Amino acid sequence: MAQPGVETRTRSSVITARAAASFDPVGRSVATARAFVRDTLQGWGYGEVVDDAVVLTSELVTNAVVHAGTSADVLCLRSDDGVRVEVADRYPEREIPVQGGRTVAHPDRENGRGLLLCAALATRWGVEYTPTQKHVWFQLDLPERPIGTRAAGPVLPDALLPVADSRIRVAVAQIDRGGTISAWNEDAEELFGYSSEQVTGKPLGDLAAWPHTPGIGTGLAEALRLSRWEGSYGIRCADGRVIPVYASHLRVRDSQGEPSTVCLLVREYERAILQTPQRPAVSDSGAENRSTDPFEVFIGSPAPDDLDGLLQRTVERARDMLDGDSAFLLLATDDETELEVRATTGLPSARQRFARVPVETGASRYGSARMPAVHEDLAAVPGAVPLLEGTGMRSVVTVPLKVEGRLTGSLGVAAEGSHRYSNEEALRLQFAADRIALAVESARLGELERLRRGSLSFLVEASDLLAGTLDRDQTLALMAQMTVPTLATWCAVYTIADQASDPYLSYVLHEDEDRIDGLKELLSSIAPPDPVPTPGARVWAAPGDAAHRAAVNTSMRELGGTGGSLAFGIDATLATAAAVGGETVVLPLVARNRVIGMLTLGKPSDDHFRQEILELAEDLSRRAALALDNARLYSERVAISQSLQRSLLPPGLPDVPGVEVDVIYRAAGEGNEVGGDFYDLFPIRDNAYGFAIGDVCGTGPEAAAVTGLARHALRLLAREGFGGPAVLERLNAAILDEGARSRFLTLLYGELWPQEDGSALLKVVCAGHPLPLRLSQDGTVVPAADPQPLLGVLEDLELYEQTITLDPGDVLLCVTDGVTERREGTRMLGDDGLAEVLRTCTGLTAGAVSARILRAVERFAQEPASDDMAILAMRIPEPDHR
Repeated sequence: MAQPGVETRTRSSVITARAAASFDPVGRSVATARAFVRDTLQGWGYGEVVDDAVVLTSELVTNAVVHAGTSADVLCLRSDDGVRVEVADRYPEREIPVQGGRTVAHPDRENGRGLLLCAALATRWGVEYTPTQKHVWFQLDLPERPIGTRAAGPVLPDALLPVADSRIRVAVAQIDRGGTISAWNEDAEELFGYSSEQVTGKPLGDLAAWPHTPGIGTGLAEALRLSRWEGSYGIRCADGRVIPVYASHLRVRDSQGEPSTVCLLVREYERAILQTPQRPAVSDSGAENRSTDPFEVFIGSPAPDDLDGLLQRTVERARDMLDGDSAFLLLATDDETELEVRATTGLPSARQRFARVPVETGASRYGSARMPAVHEDLAAVPGAVPLLEGTGMRSVVTVPLKVEGRLTGSLGVAAEGSHRYSNEEALRLQFAADRIALAVESARLGELERLRRGSLSFLVEASDLLAGTLDRDQTLALMAQMTVPTLATWCAVYTIADQASDPYLSYVLHEDEDRIDGLKELLSSIAPPDPVPTPGARVWAAPGDAAHRAAVNTSMRELGGTGGSLAFGIDATLATAAAVGGETVVLPLVARNRVIGMLTLGKPSDDHFRQEILELAEDLSRRAALALDNARLYSERVAISQSLQRSLLPPGLPDVPGVEVDVIYRAAGEGNEVGGDFYDLFPIRDNAYGFAIGDVCGTGPEAAAVTGLARHALRLLAREGFGGPAVLERLNAAILDEGARSRFLTLLYGELWPQEDGSALLKVVCAGHPLPLRLSQDGTVVPAADPQPLLGVLEDLELYEQTITLDPGDVLLCVTDGVTERREGTRMLGDDGLAEVLRTCTGLTAGAVSARILRAVERFAQEPASDDMAILAMRIPEPDHR
């Protein structure tokens, strides 16, 4: 565990590059800071420490912008031996956990956890104080890089030399600045089946099957930008097969300074041709008398520096050592109940990586992978070695890999002939297994640690994305996009509305967009998986079986028919079958003790999931389930609020003879709260109409209750013959009767009588509401009523009504305070601003008046409205003299 330091950097470190950024004290700054550090380090070619740096930066910036509530300054410094990241906040009084002291933060607490991670992951770290800032820094040293070193290996027996074809082909491809192929040699044509004309100008990514495992390696685009890169990936050949290759990339520039990348590629099993040897350890004098390391003798020197290369070299050496036809190596899961295929040679593709077999397959010692076993003839004991069923192998010898008495794996060699192996071969193979077991376990633990750190970074990003939306459809899309292609080749999300509903296929995604429709059609044709709440991934064979049946039936139809359209359908069916022909697993989406859906992940033909990926998918499914359920609850709340809001507004407006009426209502916010603004226009009796516009204090259910009470009470009292003051006084008493649930209410109420001469008589009462404005034909704007006390505050109200006459061409404008209190900084539209806008509406219809008012209010400020708005415009049309 790293200890905190006080020095800012060692004297021997030379800073070769720096990058800095500042982040505001808002939640989204954490994700932005992570992206900044990731992009910076990948641009420097420091992919080995990206995941650790991102995790530490995330925690430290979270402490600054979320917990301390200050801005954060992030500084990245590159040196020859590593990278240093500094995070500064402006809250120096914050308590700092100190190793060994009494203030060490608990891991479950939010604050201080970043320093615990620094101690666990960083090479060095420390905290520095200034009068205005606090700096937390950490140093991550780069691992020893073998790229570019020179070494000479020992003389080896011919049998231990690397295996290669009799005619070695090294494909050479040159990739330009844009990532497209600019040169393609003859060996590349022979290996992959494409002519130079077919691939020139195409992106290398169209051909490369790049491994998508979080925390392991970098992306193809990043690898092409590095000065040097070596590693394994696949190339999709012209016939559709994917050939594993080992590649060496070198970034160069031409005489004009234009950069490009030269890629050398050989078949994976010929990787020794290109693989850079490890730098030999510096030895003391007399090292030449040192005894030969048995591990190096078996594996060869230099040994591969990655787990996959080490395992592949192991099975090839084991096969050659016993003159076998095939070999395989399996690694044990953490609980030692299953073995996972990690490397094979000489076996069909169906026996490839990550297939799992049980450790115990029988009661005898030969049925356990914990003991050496020799099977002289597998035909006599079918099922003894499940991995070899259907491969044509007859005899096999298997030995365990153990470290300190714990089973870590199994190594086997098989031959097509029977009685090929005896106990003597088992002893030779066990001796070799004992030599390599510790190295394999060390490499496996290193890979597992990198994967887990990458998984932590992946889950941090996923949590941020899922927490950033409450939209159900967007949450479904994010779930699928986070799993494809990082965790799986394709993904399907099933949702369950309630306990009585069947699972519904809600979203389907494949890394190849051309396969999505066929995959969706296939999954729709079969029964969905059972909604089992048991945690963990379970295998679902139905998609693969259905795809296989569809492919067979289509092929049978092809034999009896002709035609291009049929051939096209066959190609699509076979492509879909290949897309889902691998392992398919289902993970339950459980939230609040209820299964709300299933997350289905799949691999293409013959591919399997590794256990660590399934564990990561399980963690993701728990987070995704909660986010999906939150989105569901939010959607239900919005639907209820919108339905209640609609019920509080009149279903329609009556036609008032001789009067133009137009209403505009705009609810503020996201629709998840019921507003307090309302309006109404209703007939009272013959040729008499009531109108109202009001605003209840607050939002939510309490405001909705007062709104419903007011609108219905107004209609009832007006139709009982009460005048305006009496109606409002009785409504005031009803509101006060609600007690603690009551809300005060501003209300403009009036009664309207159209007259035979084309005018209209109005009687209005304005109880605490913004005053109605009257626009005359000459452009004059005046208030049409006097202000009076609002409702729901005082018990004894004495209100009075005022009578006005609207002549032809006059307009009466009634609004809620969401219009007059529209703000932009310190400016407010106000009554004067509204009157100024209304003066420009002379000669407009009622609909045009309300539309112009709304447009002026919206343009007054850039930010969306924070309050509901209601606009009621009534206009007396001018007589038609035609």
